[in-house]
Amino acid sequence: MTTVAHEIDGKVGVVTLAKPPHNLIDDRLVEDLMAAYKAVVSGGCRAILLRSSMRHFCAGAEMASWGTGTTIHTDKPRFEAMLHALEDVPVPTVAAVNGGVLGGGLELALTCDMIIAADTAFLGQVEVTVGLLPLLGGTQRIAQRAGSARAKEICMLGRRHTPEAFERWGIINLVVPEADLSSASMTWARQLAAGPTAVIKGVKMQANLAARGGIQSADAKQVEINDMIWKAADRQRGFDAFFATGPASAVFKGD
Repeated sequence: MTTVAHEIDGKVGVVTLAKPPHNLIDDRLVEDLMAAYKAVVSGGCRAILLRSSMRHFCAGAEMASWGTGTTIHTDKPRFEAMLHALEDVPVPTVAAVNGGVLGGGLELALTCDMIIAADTAFLGQVEVTVGLLPLLGGTQRIAQRAGSARAKEICMLGRRHTPEAFERWGIINLVVPEADLSSASMTWARQLAAGPTAVIKGVKMQANLAARGGIQSADAKQVEINDMIWKAADRQRGFDAFFATGPASAVFKGD
């Protein structure tokens, strides 16, 4: 039985963590998550919404299996393949997080392009409290979003934080009332799915390149990315609609 469910709602690939009781991470969940992303992209989705069907988005690692049955943190090729599959998936991703978003759970959310949190959620890289550091890249991804000083504070002290603090620090994008999390996150995902997919892919590539290698790294690919989007049919649709009916009037088809 899979630990991750998936379906396509319109043009949104909905990927749902569904491993009772708290979506604790092990190799199986990571593999199922990668497979779910692959399935919805193959099915033609133009955005992915990552969410949980449990009380918590993900409360961290399945501690009993780490170092024995769960070994992704020790296997460089598998670890890099996971990050590539989740971070570089060619469509935009939105994480809708609720309840506990702790340790590896926060790290999974940080692989998404955007994070929306329920106001009742609590977040943190808490691995230090059990004698570990973030094993799935959390320290460096918090540093990308909030700076190294804040990353050191979060990962060295291991405290739980409010979503409002994470929003203020630029780690997550939006906090909404818990009752509105499903609708708000789906609204973002649908808006992204309705956009010019090749253009959004180009923006994602530029942002990821800059985050990893600085502006120079992104600049080195700028012309190549420009060429990619210039050939897109949606680019022509955008131009045609602009001149015919004005700005923001195009209907994009994702090609």
